[in-house]
Amino acid sequence: MRNAVKLASTASLACALAACGSDGQNQAVAREPHWNSSSARALNEAIAQRAAHGLDHIAFKAAGDPDTTEGSAQLTQEALRFAAALAQGASDPTKLFEVYTIPRPQADLRAGLAKALAEDKLDDWLASLAPQEGPYQLLSKAYLELEKQKAAPSPGIPVTDEAIRPGDDDARVPAIARQLIASDYLAGEPASGNRYTPAMAAAVKRMQTDYGIKPDGVIGKDALEILNLSVADRLRALAVAMERLRWLERNPPATRIDVNTAAGRLAYWRDGKQVDTRKVVVGEPGRETPQLGSPIFRLVANPTWTVPRSIQEKEFAGKGSGYLQAHNMAWKDGWIVQQSGPKNSLGLVKFDMQNTHAIYLHDTPAKALFDEVQRQRSHGCVRVDDALGFAQLIAQNEGVEAEWHKARATGKESFVKLPKQIPVRLLYQTVLFDDAGNPVIRADPYDWDERVAVKLGFAKRPGHVLKSKSDDIGP
Repeated sequence: MRNAVKLASTASLACALAACGSDGQNQAVAREPHWNSSSARALNEAIAQRAAHGLDHIAFKAAGDPDTTEGSAQLTQEALRFAAALAQGASDPTKLFEVYTIPRPQADLRAGLAKALAEDKLDDWLASLAPQEGPYQLLSKAYLELEKQKAAPSPGIPVTDEAIRPGDDDARVPAIARQLIASDYLAGEPASGNRYTPAMAAAVKRMQTDYGIKPDGVIGKDALEILNLSVADRLRALAVAMERLRWLERNPPATRIDVNTAAGRLAYWRDGKQVDTRKVVVGEPGRETPQLGSPIFRLVANPTWTVPRSIQEKEFAGKGSGYLQAHNMAWKDGWIVQQSGPKNSLGLVKFDMQNTHAIYLHDTPAKALFDEVQRQRSHGCVRVDDALGFAQLIAQNEGVEAEWHKARATGKESFVKLPKQIPVRLLYQTVLFDDAGNPVIRADPYDWDERVAVKLGFAKRPGHVLKSKSDDIGP
């Protein structure tokens, strides 16, 4: 949402939040909330407890005398600022990222504040603004519990001059194993002893390869910097995760598809219930899949692929007619077009979406990429594991199964329009939850959390961006 909250003055803030017209300042004055000592105290108490939202690194100045014009104006300004942080986020994602079109919450906060003050229910109103669903509450609980450990002497996994080599016994091994499991590099339960096992070494090698470190399995400083999550690091990740949830509308469409590009996972929701989840491959660093809100409006059977200029100019430089012929490609009206077939870069189905960024979901012949831990390997589009099975599920649920089967049987590019578009949200969330509801902090492959954390008042720190290593030409 481009009409972000302005904090320069009480009048301009009121105008932005109330969406007022050219006489907005006069409207703001007319609707000036009335404060008393009880409501001022409630505001100060709510702000004092802002750590429950990961906002404790942001300063708010709520103190003010409600019986004076100046004090009342200060209370109003800080109340609206704090309310905006809870209701819509303390930062604006459309300013933090080049592309962000996911629907955001809308609220007339000034009217809500006036009503809450009139009814002497400011604390209840403020408590209602942040997301109420389970994930946000779990993040909040974990953040508050970690806050109590902030003064603990341990910085996470201790970094020493002594590297850990396969076969070594080291007291740091259990903590390393737990983080490898949380990051999906290691399967199963952590070993009970301190021995650095061959299975752990293989997991470390995979991680080193993903991040451009020599894959020798030796856990030195570089590997520990990726694995080592101190209490401060965890607090930072949880705060960012809460902020990203505050950016989202509180009641998303009951039928939708959510793609978490940070984790490489897709979730299909129908009538408010999650009915399917599967792996996806998304854009590699430098070709990141943008954070879009964009609906699927049709299924495309046996799609052709018109190679985008960006891929054509870089990936096809120096390629001759023999290469094009071998990949079932030909020039058409100044574009390189790949014909339908199982080796087509879009596979056998495309989930066509409406956006100006040429981003969509599709099948792929490069099935091996779904076995990667970090699946940020495409040119920006979203490749779906068992895409044909997913298309069948959607066609069946949307009542176009017969049309879909007929389209597939043609062997040619054919289109099946959905009776109702399915909203898709391409999200970026680096904190997941295990079966017990505990937050699990995953990798930040695009290093996108850093800019959010800084806006939340956390100090800058170097990140670890996933190394690009995709060598196929697909989108």
